[in-house]
Amino acid sequence: MLNPSSGNTVIKSKLIGRRMFLLTAAKAVVMVGIIGRLVSLQINERTKYKTLSDKNRFREWKLAPERGVIKDFFDKEIASNEQVYQVHLIPENSKDIEKLFVRLKTILNLTDKRLFYLKRVIAKQKPWEPIIVSDNITWSEFSRLNLFLHELEGIKPVVSVARMYPDNSSAHILGYVSQVSSKDLETKKYLKDLHVPGMSIGKTGLERKLDEKIIGKIGFQRYEVNAYGKRVKQIQINAGQAGESYKTTLDFEVQKYTNKLLEDKAAAVCVMDVYNGDIVSMVSSPTFEPNEFVHGLEKNYWNSLIKNDLRPLTNKTISGLYPPGSTIKTLVALSALENGIIKPLDTFRCKGKIELYGEKFHCWEKDGHGIVNLRKGIQRSCDVYFYEVARKLGVDRLSETAKKFGLGKKVLDGFIEERAGVVPNTKWKKKFIGQNWYLGETLHSGIGQGYFQSTPLQLCLMTAQIANGGFEIKPRIIFDEKNNRLRDYIRYKNENPNDPLPTDLLLSNFELKPLFKNQEHINLIKDAMFSSSNEPGGTSYRHRWENKKFTFAGKTGSSQIKRFTEAQREAEVKQESLPYKDRDHALFVAFAPYNNPQYAISVLVEHGGSGGKAAAPIAKKVIKKVLERHELRKKINSLIGETV
Repeated sequence: MLNPSSGNTVIKSKLIGRRMFLLTAAKAVVMVGIIGRLVSLQINERTKYKTLSDKNRFREWKLAPERGVIKDFFDKEIASNEQVYQVHLIPENSKDIEKLFVRLKTILNLTDKRLFYLKRVIAKQKPWEPIIVSDNITWSEFSRLNLFLHELEGIKPVVSVARMYPDNSSAHILGYVSQVSSKDLETKKYLKDLHVPGMSIGKTGLERKLDEKIIGKIGFQRYEVNAYGKRVKQIQINAGQAGESYKTTLDFEVQKYTNKLLEDKAAAVCVMDVYNGDIVSMVSSPTFEPNEFVHGLEKNYWNSLIKNDLRPLTNKTISGLYPPGSTIKTLVALSALENGIIKPLDTFRCKGKIELYGEKFHCWEKDGHGIVNLRKGIQRSCDVYFYEVARKLGVDRLSETAKKFGLGKKVLDGFIEERAGVVPNTKWKKKFIGQNWYLGETLHSGIGQGYFQSTPLQLCLMTAQIANGGFEIKPRIIFDEKNNRLRDYIRYKNENPNDPLPTDLLLSNFELKPLFKNQEHINLIKDAMFSSSNEPGGTSYRHRWENKKFTFAGKTGSSQIKRFTEAQREAEVKQESLPYKDRDHALFVAFAPYNNPQYAISVLVEHGGSGGKAAAPIAKKVIKKVLERHELRKKINSLIGETV
């Protein structure tokens, strides 16, 4: 008989053997897996974990890039950089932020307001993202900070660079820089790999226009730390790459002179080379201090700017819109001549006013100017003469001429602040106002009033193109070393209008566009402008230069703010007696020297009253300053082969 217990023993032995086998196999698989993983870690993932290890042992600190320098025509730096001392913080490297801030308050004299702001920033961003505690501390504060650095976990003293402007006379055209905002990061793709704490970008003017090229490339510092995160030694430093530098057409000395001359009036001055469009000076007053924006604007200073009725933040040369007033009469006359509406000797009688459909249109001269032709009309700025010319010409033909000369459009590439203005015509009124055009509005347009709106830059360009004989130019503020010989071309065509071009000029790299078919019409206007500034009876005669070197030809203008009542006219109320904001804007345009035009100028004085009294005296002084420096400019232009 079989023993049941012996059968069970055999079965149990087999089960135990099988389990031991499985266990041994499992151990073997685990060991193989461990060995494989060790091999993988040692061979395949060595780089990965070495990198992680290095990150625990090394630190990297990004450095703000150095912006490129902006210079004037004579290589004077008008936007440069200076060394600054900053304090940065990485929150996650500090065990006790509150304790750290208490210590920093003592060392750096931080205000409670600043500490509150820093806490808000820390709460909003990632703990490993650096923040700027202070971006412009003194050397003594910087030294004291380094002395106590061992107590300040997470703090990093940084020697950096910041924008610096030696003078505020060019503030509007240069613009200003300020720290990068979240909106900037969203809208400016080129900032994606560039942004570091403390970096500034251009917000307005040339700084904004050139920002992508001028901003530079970031640098970094790499250093080793110990187990406590303390810096042991510097491993590597890369200063980054400075941005491109640019040379402008501006004359810093003229900028300073003009800015001082304006004496914080609400005013604008623009000076331009009549042949190549180089802007020699562009000043808007009152100005602001661009250095105040670099390190964070104080609230009191900002309020003083935005509450100032003279609008110091507005670049009036390209953003200010004003009726051109009587300065437009040169274009009214040109348009009428070109379209065969009048002849130079055609006359009208000015009795001081005309009536149209029961409405009176007054001349500025109460008793009138008598018999007036084109030359006398411009010389004495007779309104009645130009009422009559405009009535015959029509607003649409006037509009066409004004647009040819640069009115009603942006003319300076890349400036978001620039405004186009308005050159009205019948279609424009129908489209934007929804009404038909009236003849009386044509008369107002004939003296630069009504719907007309222009910038001082546009008026300067208009005058420059009259001065050069009626050839189109484009204003420019970035110096171009390439000599396109445009100056030579224009001069040759003025002197030899019917002769073929020499071979060397035919091969020149530019496109010249005459604005008029008959150049003689331009000469008539230039002569009339000369009489306005240099002959008795001219509206700017009292401000002429006797020295022929500085002789200019100009045209005065006034932009009416508030129409005079009949009672005021009868009482002969003067502009000076009116409240400031009711006075006319004063305008003046000119070119010089008359016999050999080089520069055009436009001057605007808000609420200055008469152009002859308020704007012409400023233009007179600026013209002299510009022409005194002409020889210096001539030498530089000659280096690129340009005849001046």
